[in-house]
Amino acid sequence: MSDRIRASYLIETPYPLEHAAAVMAGEQSCGTFTRLASETDELREHHGARVEAIEPLDSVATPSLPIPAPLVDDGHSVYRRARVTLSWPLANLGPSLPTLVATVAGNLFELKEFSALKLLDLELPAPFADAYPGPQFGIAGTRELTGISERPLIGTIIKPSVGLSPGATAEVVRELVEGGIDFIKDDELQANGPHNPLKARVDAVMPVIREHAERTGRRVMYAFNITGDLDEMREHHDYVVAAGGSCVMAALNAVGLAGITRLRRHCQVALHGHRAGWGIFSRSPHLGMSFVAYQKLWRLAGVDHIHVNGLSNKFSEEDASVIASARTCLTPMFAPPSPGCEVMPVFSSGQTADQAADTYRAVDSTDLIFCAGGGIMAHPDGIGAGVHSLRQAWEAAVAGIELDAYAREHRQLARALETFRR
Repeated sequence: MSDRIRASYLIETPYPLEHAAAVMAGEQSCGTFTRLASETDELREHHGARVEAIEPLDSVATPSLPIPAPLVDDGHSVYRRARVTLSWPLANLGPSLPTLVATVAGNLFELKEFSALKLLDLELPAPFADAYPGPQFGIAGTRELTGISERPLIGTIIKPSVGLSPGATAEVVRELVEGGIDFIKDDELQANGPHNPLKARVDAVMPVIREHAERTGRRVMYAFNITGDLDEMREHHDYVVAAGGSCVMAALNAVGLAGITRLRRHCQVALHGHRAGWGIFSRSPHLGMSFVAYQKLWRLAGVDHIHVNGLSNKFSEEDASVIASARTCLTPMFAPPSPGCEVMPVFSSGQTADQAADTYRAVDSTDLIFCAGGGIMAHPDGIGAGVHSLRQAWEAAVAGIELDAYAREHRQLARALETFRR
């Protein structure tokens, strides 16, 4: 396997594509705006970034993002688009995720040569797999912790997202576990606020989960949101573990790569990664980072689950993007004998029983967590009926039975479709 790091980008530039790609390579390795005496040919050979490929695409008459006027501008500039692949020797940075981000996604976005630039994908050499812990539980471990061997985990989010007391949270949890839920998570907005502190929430929720497990043998996984400063996260992780919890959650963009890596090395339970804020990187087609590249960083850092939105979601992301995101979570990052670092994609955001069949057809896997907030809690026959409607929808999807036909013999599913179908 090559010891080079590879990154692919979408670019748009009024300059010749070869020149623009060379600027990218120089800026992110040993070059600067002018050739230096110390920048020898030997140094460039060993440490310079290489332009591995340029795939011309279309052209547009106006820039997609603001850009200074080209140095030679006759009033007829054309803005050329291309897919560009660069590579760097591992020796430039070693297997360091923070320095990797500075290398592949540093000053590139500010270069005046570009009216669009987006990081699309990353290929990393095996030493990264050796240097970073990766998922501790991943798909198989999450299934073992929950006792669910094949089907998707049916999950939900505590709603209202903020405002509930610890006791009120526990009452919602009681209804959910009695209704048959597999997975519950705090909202990303609810971590350690004054009205619902983490420790008080653990003290209220875990007795409900333990009692249910002792009575039924089913251990519901609850992802407690421990997002905070590093020392605070370690302390709260330890509190969850001592109470018998099986999962903690962190908001990835708020904590950062170094924070998640350190938390993972300390972690004894599943680590649920919430990508809140990902739209900063993704929403513009002309700037930022695709989820395909983004999620590889967090998988190496050590999350076991990561959010991917859902089909027909309440956000701006298109279904094709959601599907690509989920599939890449399930695709190995490295060839054997290195670990593949596969993680469970978490579908959420406006999901109901109506999306199950399309999700299964698109992803062709049940290795996922399917979360619904309103799709469970707003079911007209109650929370338990909402949980069962999702399970029935997935039963139909996996069996290849048309959803409406299955609903004729399953009241909870039928009522969900009547209520939520768009």
